Amino acid sequence: MPSRSPLVRRQHTRTVPGAWLLLLVSLWGAPGPGARAALPQCDCSLAPMLERVTPGVVNISTRTRIRVQDNPLLSDPFFRYFFDIPETRPQRREQQSLGSGVIVDARKGYILTNHHVIDKADEISVTLHDGRTFDAKLVGSDPESDIAVIRIPAQHLTAVPLGDSDRLRVGDFVVAIGNPFGLSQTVTSGIVSALGRTGLGIEGYEDFIQTDASINPGNSGGALVDLRGRLIGLNTAIVGPSGGNVGIGFAIPVNMAREIMAQIVEYGAVKRGQLGVHIQDLTPELAAAMGLRDRRGALIAHVVEGSPAQQGGLRAGDVVVRVDDHAIDSAADLRNTLGVLRAGQRITLQILRNGRPRTLGVRLAAPEESTLAGGRVDPRLDGLLLGELGPDHPLYGYAQGVVVLRVEPGSPAAQVGLRRGDVVTSLNHQAVSDLESFRKAARSGRGELLLNVRRGNGAFFMLIR
Repeated sequence: MPSRSPLVRRQHTRTVPGAWLLLLVSLWGAPGPGARAALPQCDCSLAPMLERVTPGVVNISTRTRIRVQDNPLLSDPFFRYFFDIPETRPQRREQQSLGSGVIVDARKGYILTNHHVIDKADEISVTLHDGRTFDAKLVGSDPESDIAVIRIPAQHLTAVPLGDSDRLRVGDFVVAIGNPFGLSQTVTSGIVSALGRTGLGIEGYEDFIQTDASINPGNSGGALVDLRGRLIGLNTAIVGPSGGNVGIGFAIPVNMAREIMAQIVEYGAVKRGQLGVHIQDLTPELAAAMGLRDRRGALIAHVVEGSPAQQGGLRAGDVVVRVDDHAIDSAADLRNTLGVLRAGQRITLQILRNGRPRTLGVRLAAPEESTLAGGRVDPRLDGLLLGELGPDHPLYGYAQGVVVLRVEPGSPAAQVGLRRGDVVTSLNHQAVSDLESFRKAARSGRGELLLNVRRGNGAFFMLIR
């Protein structure tokens, strides 16, 4: 029997059974000139959506003039006086940074970005997709949520429509748009990797969208959009040992950003409501001890006396499972939910008390202000943190004023010699008794700031230019 050639053997190894051959022909069509036309056609480009959205994402550049720190002795007016050292003008250096922003109101020129993008900036410049550049004005910012709003005097803007981040699911496709490393209008894509990320220590209020869409330095404040071009997040942070993308990026949900922005536009700041409770997660052990089958919710560990929580009937041991229409899964979830609610707003709490459901109504109060950042009332007071004069201070009962809690090195306050523990008793010849009176005196003054300061058993005047 003649032996088979190698070619014949290779053909045998590639033989397809008849039934499978018929199935393939029926799916893809018989081979021949028409075979290419029988293949499925798909136009999967994101270009049409991006053509609508990218004009709404801007480049933000900032300039910050930083005072170079001198020898601390040279900042002390008594040391200069004793050694007859003339006062010198403080040295400054300029720092530049880049970021991104999203136009959310084309008519009014409002742009949403991160607080850390514009923090302490002396100049903010915005470059649009069409190449136009504008000087931006800071409307307000919120360091706790890392959200800021700036405004430009421009016409013919394109806003990015807002989506609903509460409807996101893990696995949804998303697109990140921004200016990483100064490369304008860069687009990356990926999916939602996780939702509700907390405990990262990045911000005060954390409820991040995690994505593997590449986010790099310069993307901060840029847009995270869905496949319909709706804004669902504000790119904020990355996890990367080298400072670059490793597939783990975080964005602030647009629903949180929307609520924070509304308060910033109305008040210039965020006026968060205060409930007055200490909370913790409901662990499986605690749930079992309380006879609860479900451990979702936030456990009330302590109720502050006289707080809205006490007035509304909350008690230690209650488990908050819903605020209005929002289900509460954890302590962080409750904190984030309350973090976007305004002072004076009335909310409905659904709780479990001894395993039985109850409904309580609570009106949130404005938190008491215990500290004041000097930069909030006058740029020359930047780096100065003031507080109420309390019983723990040696001059309590002997003087009226506000106490210096912190002085940043190199700041104007440090240059004139202010120290931690000093008590400011007057500002521009106006008596100061608390933070509010200090704020009014600072805003009413013109030109130089003249402070009367008590330090120990002494008193003196300081001039800040």
